Amino acid sequence: MKYLPFLFLLFVGFACTPKVSKIIKPTILTDEQLRQKADELAHKFIITDGHVDLPYRLKIQNFRFTKELLGIPIETDEGDFDYKRAKKGGLDAPFMSIYVPSSYHTDGGAKEYADSLIDMVRGIAEELPEYYSIVVSPQEVEANFKKGILSLPMGMENGAPIEDDLDNVQHFYDRGIRYITLTHSRDNQICDSSYDTTRTHNGLSTFGEAVVKKMNRVGIMIDVSHISDSTFYQVMELSKVPVIASHSSCRKFLPGFERNMNDDMLKKLAENDGVIQINFGSTFIDMEVREKNHANWNKMDSLIRLNNIDLDTPEGKLFREQFRKDNPTLYADVETVVKHIDHVVQLVGVEHVGFGSDFDGVGDSLPTGIKDVSQYPNIIYLLLKKGYSDEDIAKICYKNVFRVWNACADFASKVK
Repeated sequence: MKYLPFLFLLFVGFACTPKVSKIIKPTILTDEQLRQKADELAHKFIITDGHVDLPYRLKIQNFRFTKELLGIPIETDEGDFDYKRAKKGGLDAPFMSIYVPSSYHTDGGAKEYADSLIDMVRGIAEELPEYYSIVVSPQEVEANFKKGILSLPMGMENGAPIEDDLDNVQHFYDRGIRYITLTHSRDNQICDSSYDTTRTHNGLSTFGEAVVKKMNRVGIMIDVSHISDSTFYQVMELSKVPVIASHSSCRKFLPGFERNMNDDMLKKLAENDGVIQINFGSTFIDMEVREKNHANWNKMDSLIRLNNIDLDTPEGKLFREQFRKDNPTLYADVETVVKHIDHVVQLVGVEHVGFGSDFDGVGDSLPTGIKDVSQYPNIIYLLLKKGYSDEDIAKICYKNVFRVWNACADFASKVK
């Protein structure tokens, strides 16, 4: 009987221990061997990325895409993504972001705009079927992986295109959308944004609650990136299936930056069996870089206003070039990306983290060592160096996201 208190405490200790992987085994491989293994694993495992803004980049170029722009037959130096660089880095399933700027919510035309971007992505796959393929399930990704074809799943960034019609949730599912970020930089008809201080609904609107339930029934993953904290907690209460944060990072390292997720939110996400896909942008992952770059941008803006400088003139271009020389942009590094991944793992377990780069969406702010889609092996190398197992890395690369994707599809199939 005297051992009962000890056994009780031992049981409680195990019960309260965070669900984390055993990743502390020291590696015995040389640095060169680790890098070689990282490249091998990048091509052995499927790599998903929750958010790549290629469609918006091509839209800015007047919906123009060519074989050269898409990395065929050789890699390009435009943007962060193309076929050749993706193949070099082991990327297999980048979610194409159907990004709808917040202005379309207030000015109208959101649904038509989203459909035009979906048409463009579908056009890429139809034009180049030996290289690209639209997919709507993990099983299709796996089939393409075996054939060496790059899968293009689609996620819609901003729920504004749903407009005020729940039937549009089914419409976008039928068009191939498999996640929807509920809002973007402003409050919309669904919920409040992390960037908007208006707090129109104090979380989800009544219509937004119906949208969440409809997305569950249809089989579209709910993306909690960009939404306000109150919206997040309300989504957690409502959703019957796991959710994703397609391109967010950890607020622990950027206190007060609501666009990222705090530790309590990460715990709630894990309780929901969800996944945060880490955003690579320097201003999302490094507070010092964020503050110094913002100070530089504000300084340049003040000088432009004070001196009435037109940046489109030759003089304006010279001013900008000189300012950038005198006040260079700062960047985080790939080690900082891994620090965010590792924080999630230590807090809630390796089952709840993945990649959500925001390639082609964060402009000139990508960290050194992960500047484009060819460099995923650099992340894997650092994870191996920390002692992450092959299975841990497989989970981060694709298994975690596939779990949520399949769970949403399974739930929808049972309620239809």
